[in-house]
Amino acid sequence: MNINNKKLMQVSKRCGCAGKFTPEELADVLSNIEAKKEDRDPNLIVGFDKSDDAGVYKISEDLALVQTVDFFTPVANDPYTFGQIAAANALSDVYAMGGKPLTALNLACFSATIGAEILAEILKGGAAKIREAGATIAGGHTITDEEVKYGVSVTGIVHPKKVVTNSGAKEGDVLILTKPLGTGVLTTALKIDFIEEEEFLEASIVMSTLNKIASEEMQKIGVNSCTDITGFGFIGHAYEMANGSEIELEIYSKKIPIMNKVMDLIKEYCLPSGAYSNEKYFEKWVNFSEEISEQLRLALFDPQTSGGLLISVEESKANELLENINKRSQIKAEIIGKVVKKGSNGKAITVK
Repeated sequence: MNINNKKLMQVSKRCGCAGKFTPEELADVLSNIEAKKEDRDPNLIVGFDKSDDAGVYKISEDLALVQTVDFFTPVANDPYTFGQIAAANALSDVYAMGGKPLTALNLACFSATIGAEILAEILKGGAAKIREAGATIAGGHTITDEEVKYGVSVTGIVHPKKVVTNSGAKEGDVLILTKPLGTGVLTTALKIDFIEEEEFLEASIVMSTLNKIASEEMQKIGVNSCTDITGFGFIGHAYEMANGSEIELEIYSKKIPIMNKVMDLIKEYCLPSGAYSNEKYFEKWVNFSEEISEQLRLALFDPQTSGGLLISVEESKANELLENINKRSQIKAEIIGKVVKKGSNGKAITVK
């Protein structure tokens, strides 16, 4: 569908998670919010101070709420597909915490001049993914805005003692990544007509695929840590895991799955500005081996939308978990690194 002779992605300045605050800007904002220990509710298991994927609040000895919200500008020209991706992206935060989504509230920003049928298709796409997750839409909120934005606030449940955080990785663990990288590059390329719709299909499938299967399998087998890869890119979210867990991550660059055309597009300098913002903020904590190309380096900083889960699991369980995920999922997970003892050089990640 076109809007005043423009494609859906062309009515906004940035695409998806690439439009978020830069990590530096967000750090500046959060540094001004004082979190006093004496004011903290003892039932808040995970709060914003942990840089985790969702908040977790205990309501009984065997039940806790997982709460998250996420919305952004279009990452696809087809409104239905955009709705699917936005909902999958928001649901991912609950899956990363080891939770089960229960209810969802729609959030939509929309101009009345664009056409009700486009908003309806976006909401239909979101609803389809929410139903696939086994959750229920309980309502929502709309507001007038010249830029189209859509997302979902999701509430899920988890056992308080089975919460999976981004700060539990242990030395000796194996790292599994469940989706390939490159969504930021490919959405940018589609927005500026560097690629055709058929060349974007892989990214569309990856972004609209729920992290449900990987989450279910990691809950069955038991893992130490997990986070989903979104706006801060692979390196940014890997850093949060390493920093929170007080360990170091060793990444095997040749094992990192990357979608088709991504590396060629980066060579043409077709990538979102968020990749450079992520690089500027996080590179000081990364040791890149000399053989790592500039293109691969930028791919690792590329802001992802509805990316995969980065899972830290005991070595003895890793192959079984990988096999179980790949038996059920159309998108293949990969073992991409390991957790090692924190070194003395101040680095959190080594990319080999």
